[in-house]
Amino acid sequence: MKITRVQTFPLYLSKEDANNSYAGDTAVEHRGYVIRPPWRSLYAPGYETLLVKIETDEGLVGWGEALAPVAPVVAAAIVDNLLTPLIVGEDPRSVRTLWHRMTESMRERGHLTGHQADAMAAVDIALWDLWGHATGLSVSELAGGRFHEVLPTYVSGIRGVDDVERAEKAAELVEGGVRRIKLHLGIDIRSDLATYDAIRAVHPDLDVALDAHWTYQLGEARALGRELDDRRAWFFEAPLAPEDVEGHRDLARSLATPIAIGEAMRSRFEFTDWLTRRAVGLTQPDIGRTGITEGLAIAAVADAFHVQVAPHHSAAFGIAMAAGVHVAASAASLLAFEYQPFTLPVANRLLTTPLEVRADGGFVVPTGPGLGVTVDEDAIKEYVRH
Repeated sequence: MKITRVQTFPLYLSKEDANNSYAGDTAVEHRGYVIRPPWRSLYAPGYETLLVKIETDEGLVGWGEALAPVAPVVAAAIVDNLLTPLIVGEDPRSVRTLWHRMTESMRERGHLTGHQADAMAAVDIALWDLWGHATGLSVSELAGGRFHEVLPTYVSGIRGVDDVERAEKAAELVEGGVRRIKLHLGIDIRSDLATYDAIRAVHPDLDVALDAHWTYQLGEARALGRELDDRRAWFFEAPLAPEDVEGHRDLARSLATPIAIGEAMRSRFEFTDWLTRRAVGLTQPDIGRTGITEGLAIAAVADAFHVQVAPHHSAAFGIAMAAGVHVAASAASLLAFEYQPFTLPVANRLLTTPLEVRADGGFVVPTGPGLGVTVDEDAIKEYVRH
């Protein structure tokens, strides 16, 4: 079996098409994208992503996706111009060999970070999907088996104009069986704690985590973290700037609440550095940025340090979500998988066999070949912008 063709599909859904885009209503326009102060990163006003389709001479097809929430054409250009020549004519079942070839080719070009890594992740996911279709096995079976048929999850993000409305929405989720929630905050210490307390008061058995989106300085993060310790918070995500490994180590040493890190990282080498320094207490690789091959390696490294894995997932669509679900199901040290109710309908829009989430938030692991999802190519063509 040989790879004969690789296609890229940069997708753009407007805010109206997507409904409740990840950027939210408080974002400020910035040259075609938006920023949500005090968060620093750019977001799309709607949804953007990159899909990759790989075909073989035997008629089999595999689909991959990169977490590319801004400028998916950049990762697409890397796939088209740099990665495709490395894999065309090769056996798609040689996933690890092809992954090694791609990563080695990027040593002076970003290597395992940034858009280069995102592009490789999309190709890698497509190769695993193809491998599954060639064998009739699911990705999690190819990875060695599943520890879960239904993933434990947490609901990520509670929206509302104020804490009263957020608490009302949290209560609706709790009524459906949800018992784990992560709040997207990082506003200031007083506001963050007020929102945390409002949500935590909804139910005595509710686990609540706080994502600060990298906004705090060390002293502020320590002060907030000690308040979270008193409240027995579930975890404290992205408290400091993502390049500040030593700051996170100092913070982790001073707190009981686990420090969760990972969405900005893309390789086992980055995670190994953080784990060795004891700067992270919960790892959050995003499979749309790491790919399946590296995602499994990251989970294995975390397990070696006795640190749990809670794969990150935000604005990518159903293909990356399915890939993340399979990696999570294959991880012996899984804590939970991130679930954003606002993104699921958008993720399923491109699938003819939608991903299933139970009322209590549990992700059902697809059992079909490869990723176990079927892509709606007509829907994809509707959102491609060249």
